[in-house]
Amino acid sequence: MNVLIIEDEMLAAERLQLLLQSYDPGIKVLAVLDSIEDSVQWLNTKPHPDLIFMDIQLSDGQSFDIFNQVRLHKPVIFTTAYDQYALDAFQHLSIDYILKPVTAEALANAMRKYQTLSSGFVPPNYSHWANQVKDSMQNRHKDRFLAKVGTRTFFIQTDEVAYFTADNKTVYLVDKEGNRFIINYSIEKLETQLDPYYFFRINRKTIVYSKMIDLVKPYYNNRLKLSIKNLKTDEEFIVSRERVSAFKKWADG
Repeated sequence: MNVLIIEDEMLAAERLQLLLQSYDPGIKVLAVLDSIEDSVQWLNTKPHPDLIFMDIQLSDGQSFDIFNQVRLHKPVIFTTAYDQYALDAFQHLSIDYILKPVTAEALANAMRKYQTLSSGFVPPNYSHWANQVKDSMQNRHKDRFLAKVGTRTFFIQTDEVAYFTADNKTVYLVDKEGNRFIINYSIEKLETQLDPYYFFRINRKTIVYSKMIDLVKPYYNNRLKLSIKNLKTDEEFIVSRERVSAFKKWADG
């Protein structure tokens, strides 16, 4: 059985591959793709697999856009960290939907459903359906993360976050206890997926959570300096000069 994984979170993709191998060592993962662009190119130039696992939010947009550029005739199982995405629509189309982090039990249930449907599978009008679901998802925001420390992977709710910060090409989630976790996101992508009511990008490398801001005070060169509640760190939280005006409006609700 050949499978394609479309997923932009490295940890989630690795986890899914391990679970698939554990479920059935005969499953072959043909490729792991992390963007709409790469997925469209792959699907338009190669034979389609028996089954596709597809994350909803990819590095360059929502995966539903793939359906407008590729004519799919194979079943799709969606995986996502969001839990309010038109579940009735997925069920109506006989497409399964697994919430992250994917568990062995959830995967086994999805695979059993696939095996039941595969012999008589009739592909739906993915493009028409995807556009309808996409319209209903415009105001959804990410509410949890898979994060890594060494070889261990943790499941962290967004309201446990103090801030996000980038160090060169590595982005860290720092929780309210000061623990640092590597996440597979850029600051730019986080800015588009986090709820802007609670999260604000104060400079090129840092996004802060409003409920963790303790004090705001003037800083030289017309900038602002923030302190974070109950957090001992040498890191400084400086609102860049070009973001000060927007920060004040955001902070005032």
